[in-house]
Amino acid sequence: MSFTPNLARAQFSALSQTHNDLPVIFLDGPGGSQVPKSVLEAMQAYLGFFNSNLGGHYFSSRNTTDLMQQAREHAQVLVNAESADNMVFGANMTSLTFQLSRAISRGWESGDEVIVTALDHYSNVSSWQQAADDRGAVVHQARVNESNYGLDIDHLLSLINDKTKLVALTFASNTTGSMVDVKRVIEAAHAVGAMVYVDAVHYAPHHLVDVQALGCDFLACSAYKFFGPHVGIAYVAPKWLHTLQPYKVEPATNQGPGRFETGTQSFEGLAGVIAAVKYLSQWGNSADSLRERLVDSYKQFNQHESAISERFLSRLSELSGVTLWGEHQADSELRTPTFALTFDSHSPIEIAQKLGERNICVWNGHFYALGLVRQLGLEESVGVVRVGFMHYNTLEEVDIFFDELKIILNQ
Repeated sequence: MSFTPNLARAQFSALSQTHNDLPVIFLDGPGGSQVPKSVLEAMQAYLGFFNSNLGGHYFSSRNTTDLMQQAREHAQVLVNAESADNMVFGANMTSLTFQLSRAISRGWESGDEVIVTALDHYSNVSSWQQAADDRGAVVHQARVNESNYGLDIDHLLSLINDKTKLVALTFASNTTGSMVDVKRVIEAAHAVGAMVYVDAVHYAPHHLVDVQALGCDFLACSAYKFFGPHVGIAYVAPKWLHTLQPYKVEPATNQGPGRFETGTQSFEGLAGVIAAVKYLSQWGNSADSLRERLVDSYKQFNQHESAISERFLSRLSELSGVTLWGEHQADSELRTPTFALTFDSHSPIEIAQKLGERNICVWNGHFYALGLVRQLGLEESVGVVRVGFMHYNTLEEVDIFFDELKIILNQ
């Protein structure tokens, strides 16, 4: 089945609703996508018939055990991990990253060095700053490249040396949409024996992850950003699965990914993860493997999202007094369809509020990318307006956004 935005939209109840007798346009995807009916039904079916814990000798517990394995297998295929055992679940990416940072940093010593970036969401910054502080390690922060508001790769590479223990960086900015050449950084870090922790939260809804091609040590994402429920997902490379020493409850398993999972998981959430991966794969050839279907689906998403970016940038050029903080090309290999804007005569909150009155849902603020807004001098003005499209958005919605924005700006 070939992808069209209308075929996708028909699967989302939220996209056809009205509020105050007006249609709703969700341009808030970077903060969390809408959820298809198949995901809702899977979660309801689990809770309605099989709600149980692991390890029991009865049908619903066995179902839950099978469900968790299926969730690992679907997550494995989504990121192309070596094994389902390399996939770890948690409440969200932030919680998982804080938790993993404690295990990863156990062996750090005074004088060791860690590299973070100014482009990242601070879940992938503060976790490492605090872990380094506990161990007496030094933290360096790579700059943002102010020519395209992506990562200054050359600056980051200049910080890597034989004292570097870990590099933490994003795959794509959750604020500017700028993509990052992560593989180049991984190769440089591994050359000095450093680990690499990749934040793929914003990347995963728009591009298919391949951890084996990257060669990263860790990668984290969140299902609620790719049409699923609030579940965090982390990949732990095979060499670290049993060599790291996690903080855990004593009787809990010390085998496989369960060693990193504290407490009872959201099994209904894992049912939703399975359904979300299946949703993403449906645009591929049904005779192919799940991974092959995902590859084909994402190619179609990329084509549509590039068209959205092209329309957005074209319409943006019609306006005056607006600054785009991000890549000015529509190529999906350079950016996601996420745009950060500021306005000469209006504050970000004013624009977001006025659009919200028209049921055009956008965000304003810093989106936890504190290094970015600080470097660009946007912290005092309370950040930017973020307009974020998903593959279920349409070109017509781009036009409606700009038509309403022109009214607000009196242009």
